[in-house]
Amino acid sequence: MLNIFTTIAKCEIEALALGCFDGLHLGHFELIKCLGENSALLVIDKFKSKKLCTNEDKRELSKKEIIELDFESIKFLDGQDFFNALKKEFPKLKHIVVGYDFSFGKDRKYKAEDIQRISGLKTTIIAEYKINSQAVHTSLIKDFLSRGELEKANEFLGRSYSIKGALIRGQGLGSKELYATLNLECKEYFLPKNGVYATFCELKGRVYKSVSFIGIRLSDKKFAIETHILGDFNLKLELGECLKLSFIKFLRENQNFKDFTLLKAQISKDIEEALKILEKKE
Repeated sequence: MLNIFTTIAKCEIEALALGCFDGLHLGHFELIKCLGENSALLVIDKFKSKKLCTNEDKRELSKKEIIELDFESIKFLDGQDFFNALKKEFPKLKHIVVGYDFSFGKDRKYKAEDIQRISGLKTTIIAEYKINSQAVHTSLIKDFLSRGELEKANEFLGRSYSIKGALIRGQGLGSKELYATLNLECKEYFLPKNGVYATFCELKGRVYKSVSFIGIRLSDKKFAIETHILGDFNLKLELGECLKLSFIKFLRENQNFKDFTLLKAQISKDIEEALKILEKKE
């Protein structure tokens, strides 16, 4: 018996795409295109690190049901045993879709080409997906984000990289000394390089242009994710509400300022630059 977590009827599933699907990038969508009705993504998460997207994000982006499989429950299974168990869990299963580099079974003994032979299931293997001769992989997207190369990361994702988190209480200094900001608590997601970004902020179904900061605050030397909404903003918000930040462009490195006057002057420049960038993206 496999440790499978799902809210849908397993007896209705006829096709599965197998993989980690972290980030759900353009290469992953090539797999999704091969799925018809009564299908789902079977997410095998063997990496317990910060993720590019949650299962909720994957469901929203793929328009498919997400079924999570506990890697610990399968890592010692032989490949034949794995697919026998999979067919028991999904009695109507007819079709498997995987990427060219998919491997399975104890010690990764089996490859994508072995699936149809040992399982008897129709198997579609998707070739390596490239952009400008460069293969699209989650690890590379994370490298781009770590360097603040948002344009490249977003190109490989096929969308703007986004994180979600709960609205938390800030210091209250922004509205008094600088610019009012919303503070975000985000523990699940992989974060881009520390710095200042042109972003879009989504709250209660509305999207706003914004400037966001990731890093150590000057005032209390603590890590923070803050965003300043550009233009009129009069929503009444409560702590704990979900906020979504979409990163468009890295503006600058974090800097140390001698006082708030110098910092405020720099933020004014950031806002002006961000507006130019974001207006082109609307």
